[in-house]
Amino acid sequence: MRVTVVGFWGAYPAQGEATSSYLFEKDDFRLLIDCGSGALAQLPKYIDPYDLDAVILSHYHPDHVADIGVLQHLIKVQNLIRNQTRNLKIYGHNEDAKEFENLSSSDTKAVAYEPDEPLNIGPFTIEFLKTRHSVPCYAMRITDGEKIVVYTADSSYQDQFVYFSRNADLLITDCNFYQGQDASTSGHMTSQDGAMIAKNAGVNTLLLSHHPHFGERTQLVTEAQNHFSGEVHLAKSGYQWPKN
Repeated sequence: MRVTVVGFWGAYPAQGEATSSYLFEKDDFRLLIDCGSGALAQLPKYIDPYDLDAVILSHYHPDHVADIGVLQHLIKVQNLIRNQTRNLKIYGHNEDAKEFENLSSSDTKAVAYEPDEPLNIGPFTIEFLKTRHSVPCYAMRITDGEKIVVYTADSSYQDQFVYFSRNADLLITDCNFYQGQDASTSGHMTSQDGAMIAKNAGVNTLLLSHHPHFGERTQLVTEAQNHFSGEVHLAKSGYQWPKN
């Protein structure tokens, strides 16, 4: 399994970058987790977006789904150009019926995942955990049978993350605030929150993502390293795990 960071900003993208979006690849299967603002401009650096096999969404805030409409247009236009009838599956929860219905188009199909049940998509098995956020949102535990990656999506800290992230090879955490700041009222986490989950869950590598637009972001790594002795990395465009 290979993971590539397509976008990592919270709220809105910095120039030439994207908000939350992560590419998971295994055995020529390509799964996109979240599709934030700017994702479709960044994705061609890594794959042809038309070759996506599936997309799955944690929730429907724009910084996680803003480019879904753009992706739908891409599939439609490329189907016409290539004389194909590709119909891309986009997985989401149906707790917001209107947003879920918007995942369907002439060339994409909305598929509801059941948060209480494991979901098999290609070579991946995904388990879900409801997060603490302002709208229904789900963290994901993704495995290919060999490695485990946990993505917290958007959430304030909750103890359930420790068990959910147990023995993960890679933990991708919401890190929208610095240590000592109040992240919980915004439904997000700090560098210390992510580090404590990683420490208590026995995680191998911690990747801090969903970044703030203020402060010196390298400080987030230093803060996390004060609480977690494993590898800590700051998400950036094109970051790949495992390292080549």
